[in-house]
Amino acid sequence: MGRPFVQQSPMPGFGLAMGITMTMLSVVVLVPIGALLLKGADFGLANIWATVNRERVWKALWLSFRLSFLAALFNLVFGVLLAWVLARYRFPGRRLLDAAVDLPFALPTAVAGIALTALYAPNGVFGSVLADAGIKVAYTQWGILVALIFVGLPFVTRTVQPVIEEIDREVEEASATLGASRLYTLRHVVLPMLTPAALTGFALALARAVGEYGSVIFIAGNIPLVTEIAPLLIVIQLEEYNYNAAAAIGIAMLLISFAMLLAINLIQIWSRRRIGYV
Repeated sequence: MGRPFVQQSPMPGFGLAMGITMTMLSVVVLVPIGALLLKGADFGLANIWATVNRERVWKALWLSFRLSFLAALFNLVFGVLLAWVLARYRFPGRRLLDAAVDLPFALPTAVAGIALTALYAPNGVFGSVLADAGIKVAYTQWGILVALIFVGLPFVTRTVQPVIEEIDREVEEASATLGASRLYTLRHVVLPMLTPAALTGFALALARAVGEYGSVIFIAGNIPLVTEIAPLLIVIQLEEYNYNAAAAIGIAMLLISFAMLLAINLIQIWSRRRIGYV
């Protein structure tokens, strides 16, 4: 007999669970994306390219994806470090710090944008200190980067932290017993086990940053060709009732995001196979 298509499980209800899952996936994800693509199909490829192939649009797309990638990269490094500290060390205020990590999840994005602008404005607490050093954050691309880091950090930390807690310290102790240095143990024992989860958190932070709107528009300044992000450009087109142009820019963002996430998933697959071979 051949291998069954669906592996048996002691828990019943595969049909019901699959039906609910596919229904919710269709309503929440597939139908909106399908509607966007249908709108683009009605508009036509030539018109989509003519809409996207403008300096203002390219500048906005480049700004959004470039800063989103840099913010996700920053969060990848410091999010893993923060997760390691929270999982491995006990110190006064640890629970408060652990709870603060989830603050960007609960805080409305508009409130976060207003708070960051108040802090980093030239007369703000941090902004005044930076202004004395000749550094301007608010209403510049640096302000956008700060906002994207703020909203994306929890995705990396919360994805990696459970994996760190599950790593048996005896593995690290065994590596040290065999004569490995701490740096060697970190590079060849710990990091390979964290890589899949870290890349997942990186992808989530990147996806959140690319589509972020509320926390960015307050601190960005929204100057065309300088600090105007792609989501804001879509909103501007919608406010002008130019739905075709909004759909065209949305399709461009969708394709670029899909390509970036596909590359990250391929790296994840490679890292898992590499761990399996080690």
